[in-house]
Amino acid sequence: MVGYAAYADRFAGTLAGVAERASYLTDLGVGYLHLMPLLTPRPAPNDGGYAVQDFRSVRPDLGTLDDLRALTRRLRGDGISLCLDLVLNHVAREHEWAVRARAGDATYRDYFLVYPDRTVPDAYERTLPEVFPDLAPGSFTWDDELEGWVWTTFNAYQWDVNWANPDVLCEYADVILDLANHGVEVFRLDAIAFTWKRLGTSCQNQPEVHALTQALRAVARIACPAVLFKAEAIVGPQDLPAYLGQGEHHGKVSDLAYHNGLMVQVWSMLASQDARLASRALQQLPPVPSTTAWITYARCHDDIGWAISDEDAAAVGLSGFEHRRFLSDFYSGAFPGSWADGLVFGENPATGDRRISGSLASLAGLGTGDPWAVERILLAHAVVLGFGGLPVIWMGDELGLLNDPDWDTGPDGPEHAGDNRWVHRPRMPWPLPADEHGIQAGVRHLVRARAALPHLHASVPALVLDPCDPGVLLVARRHPLGPMLGAYNVMPAPRHVPLSVLHDLGLDPATVVDHVSGSPPTVRDGAVQLAPYAAAWLTAR
Repeated sequence: MVGYAAYADRFAGTLAGVAERASYLTDLGVGYLHLMPLLTPRPAPNDGGYAVQDFRSVRPDLGTLDDLRALTRRLRGDGISLCLDLVLNHVAREHEWAVRARAGDATYRDYFLVYPDRTVPDAYERTLPEVFPDLAPGSFTWDDELEGWVWTTFNAYQWDVNWANPDVLCEYADVILDLANHGVEVFRLDAIAFTWKRLGTSCQNQPEVHALTQALRAVARIACPAVLFKAEAIVGPQDLPAYLGQGEHHGKVSDLAYHNGLMVQVWSMLASQDARLASRALQQLPPVPSTTAWITYARCHDDIGWAISDEDAAAVGLSGFEHRRFLSDFYSGAFPGSWADGLVFGENPATGDRRISGSLASLAGLGTGDPWAVERILLAHAVVLGFGGLPVIWMGDELGLLNDPDWDTGPDGPEHAGDNRWVHRPRMPWPLPADEHGIQAGVRHLVRARAALPHLHASVPALVLDPCDPGVLLVARRHPLGPMLGAYNVMPAPRHVPLSVLHDLGLDPATVVDHVSGSPPTVRDGAVQLAPYAAAWLTAR
């Protein structure tokens, strides 16, 4: 399966418009569609829709619940599963639960984490990292109507719910079943890592998070067993596998999880022209249950945070801090010789942390006219399409859309001006532009090639090999039909893969075929030759 993610309004205006454009998705080979937050949010600002005011209605500008049902019926008829966001950590201050809490209802006050003074909040904040240090510093907000300090991890208008209250668990279970009855097949469990609070910790990735997910999943498996959970856990590599199930939770929590580390390493490899750090970092992830899958992606709706550990960097002779700084400089265009055209997002002067906004094409150099931009764009897609799991294409990346020049001055300018992530959320340009650079044809070719390769089924793990050439990422897959080797040249110069790598996997160089090119690879001087920024998916003929 190949996925696609988009804002409904920026893709086709309304839910009815999305249904009318469903044939575009089927032609692209999509079997999974993630529409970004479309449940009713509070009025702006609303964190891009993640401050939900009502889980049981749709944004009026997008349509109605009847339109949602019509959309899911159309998508299912075309073999496409709909994924929607379910924000677990918080609701909008205007949500019915919060309204009742502010009105003095003790039952609903206990749906939130409220403190009469700063004693407890101060104790927690000694170890709490700030998510938006420049936009929303601190993790607690005083509310006059509530007469207390309420926990607000993200923004003052997003109130964290109290998952220690069993009533909250029951409320969310009911929401899941209600939306499943409307045809939703996948739930993206937003901000799942933050749901359990423990004094003296970062209040992320606590063990109870996985127990709660297992409870919700058990309800879904009983009532609507085709429903899948996807963990939006943008966490460190050591914490990530737990969201797909470890120990007593093995195979019993989320079915899908974002492989944020792969996305970060794609951009790190392209900037540094070196696959050694990526190989080391990706090797550190333990295997996940065979009934689960990674969501792989080169780009998403969010900014890019450089989740590169100091330990992984040190293992290949780098400073983690300096490498993260280099990546921020490079992709903001500040580094000498950079071809990228990104914007700095969420700079933290205290820690030096800087994240990056920008479309895939702009970060790859298409907007600056770099001669290798198209090759980088297609290589990034090849890596995520060839890693196994469920690759998701962010809307417009298959067209090579550049940064939106009107992100802060257009019709939505007043609402978006404070958040430069809207630069990589342009509207879909219907009718589609001509394929001037061959990006559309290239992405579609990769999707078709992938569909013909059972070796990429998610039940078979990706095994990242030690690089023989520092410019080539090597990913092996041992499938019952035979082994597969993915080779990705991250440099603007020819590189190679020694034939010994193929022999070690059990591949005969004389009979191997490259499914990207559709022909046998070029073998010379005892190695498979790779053109600049080339990808190869090698199996026995």
